[in-house]
Amino acid sequence: MISSSILTRFWRQLWAQNVTRGIKLSVVAIISTAIVVLVIATNNFSQDVDFPEQILTIQEPIVVFPDFASINSISARKQQFFDYLEVFVIAENIAITQFRDELDDYLKITNSGAGFSEFERAWVFRLARRYQIEVENYSENEIVDELLLRVDVLPVSLALAQAANESAWGTSRFALEGNNIFGQWCYEQGCGIVPARRQAGAIHEVRSFVSVEDAIESYFLNINSHPSYSYLRDLRSRMRARGLRLDSMSLAIGLGRYSERGDDYVDEVQKIIIQNGLRKRDV
Repeated sequence: MISSSILTRFWRQLWAQNVTRGIKLSVVAIISTAIVVLVIATNNFSQDVDFPEQILTIQEPIVVFPDFASINSISARKQQFFDYLEVFVIAENIAITQFRDELDDYLKITNSGAGFSEFERAWVFRLARRYQIEVENYSENEIVDELLLRVDVLPVSLALAQAANESAWGTSRFALEGNNIFGQWCYEQGCGIVPARRQAGAIHEVRSFVSVEDAIESYFLNINSHPSYSYLRDLRSRMRARGLRLDSMSLAIGLGRYSERGDDYVDEVQKIIIQNGLRKRDV
């Protein structure tokens, strides 16, 4: 059985290609038909073949979060922490860029005055809901415009600085036990790890993630969709409009509501960026 991650990568790569709208719709029709035929064939095959009671299943490899605390040299610990996470941050930026490229094509469609096909509308609306856009309140053109504000990359240096701050350089309990390197909360019982110093009456937990990739994807989605970071997204949009490189020091100003420490938190993130020369890692 094909895993969902492989299918996701397939669709991202397919729709990121610079092909015409007509070709894309034709490809969708062909693939959809092929999938139906494959499902029918598989069902018929499963009815005709006796499978053994025990079927060998292939499990995903278990990834253990690195023990950065065991590295005695502070400089080496920081270097390895940044090197480890940078790969994941870059991968998420690449995935977002592919979605953004596709949105540019959808913007051309709406600007031309043509409406979306049923498939195109479903794709845009699904992405809009993921990024917390109330599609009922906007036109198709407005939805795409708003998505382009939200579906965008973040400087590697900004993500790394926040990860270092929130996870105590990868040594916090939440990073080690739940792959949570950005201090993200959740509010359903059992969704994460209960903080030892949680105040009486509080219900939040520190969210647990299956992998570091999941934690980084959630962090990007949080920054790109939550109302608290609309100012950061506005700053990023202005930089793009002026043809400027996305600057982590400036964007950090939009993180004042990420922590109760407010402006002090912003200062901490900016100091980590400067003191560790993280802007050199921005592409």
